[in-house]
Amino acid sequence: MKQQKALTLKTLTKSNVWEVEENDIFRMWETAEKESDFKDNRNHYMDVIRSAFEIEEIEIDKPEVIKKYEARDFKVGNIHFDDNDNKKWGIKKRAINRITDLTYENIHHISAAKLIEVLDRNFGGGWDSLSQSVQDIIESGFDISTTTLPKDRLHKPGGMYDKKVNDGYEVLEITKGLWVEAIFAKAKPKVENHHKHDDDNDSMNKGFGDNYDEDFEDENPSENSYDDDDDDDFDEDKLTEESYRTTFETEEDLNLEAEDVADDDY
Repeated sequence: MKQQKALTLKTLTKSNVWEVEENDIFRMWETAEKESDFKDNRNHYMDVIRSAFEIEEIEIDKPEVIKKYEARDFKVGNIHFDDNDNKKWGIKKRAINRITDLTYENIHHISAAKLIEVLDRNFGGGWDSLSQSVQDIIESGFDISTTTLPKDRLHKPGGMYDKKVNDGYEVLEITKGLWVEAIFAKAKPKVENHHKHDDDNDSMNKGFGDNYDEDFEDENPSENSYDDDDDDDFDEDKLTEESYRTTFETEEDLNLEAEDVADDDY
């Protein structure tokens, strides 16, 4: 498989660069500089590397200076641009600590546990408080589902929480008074071809007007499709846990509609 081949600077992209570490960069650079087209591609290589790594040129090559860089988790090594231009670099993988650090390029290279850690560090308002663009990035790499229940019902044995955890989902719980919102995340299998992110963002920004994508509903079956067999196998607990908010709001709306009808009749 192509993914099993060793990466080189020529095959490095802004997506797979997240798979390598600092020492790999030094090794690949040393190999690439021996190639005839190295100088022509050098700026491109730098652009790709900088998308996932912090790079600092060390101008004072002294042990005490090197130690300061290493104390900041930089890996230090020599980089040759040409025969007369040798540099010493400090390289460090960019940290993914905030929601704003998440991109379409790196979302496939973090675990569900790491995602939950990032969300936990930034959260407060719940899943719906995230911007649509951030939700799109996350959902391009992870299956996400949420539920909001009273605290005493969330961990009901055999309920949605237990089923999701047993199915390999990581969970973030956000307390909202006497209720808790649970966000479940599980990494999607990696695929060769991904949607063009610029096109995806454009369609999201345009809303559901003339450019509405008819395939949108198919990509979100959990929200837009229903199984006819559900009528024959009604599960009250499942309905309560997975659709608690929707069920509650619908009942209230129906009562209001009933009052309106009554007023019109008389």
